[in-house]
Amino acid sequence: MTPQQRIRLARRHAGLSQAALGTAVGVQRSAVGHWESAQGKFPSVTHLREVALATGVQFEWLATGRGRMNLSQDTAMDSVAAADALLVEDALELRLLAAFREAPARARVPLVEIAEQLAQSRTGRSRALGKARGGT
Repeated sequence: MTPQQRIRLARRHAGLSQAALGTAVGVQRSAVGHWESAQGKFPSVTHLREVALATGVQFEWLATGRGRMNLSQDTAMDSVAAADALLVEDALELRLLAAFREAPARARVPLVEIAEQLAQSRTGRSRALGKARGGT
């Protein structure tokens, strides 16, 4: 199986269109089509890694054809960067975290200060107590 065929198989196995995979990887749909065509060029290692993550297949299999196509559960968990892992179960907390991560850098401090002020007014806790515990 050629690298182009493995990319197409991984994409189809994941149920993604070329456009959806392109969006997940950060390229145009036409780039994905080019990677999958018989005369197409091989994607960069960075893009190939993103394809593997987006489609849930082993990077080694995608790049070389060796090994298993699908990720084992342990490998899948190891593939998640600690900074990207979401260990939040509360839906409201998740929304707050998402808003913080999507905010421009200059808006993050005011966003946290607003949340702290709202929490203080609702609980009656002092900001000084939060600072003493290592907060900002």
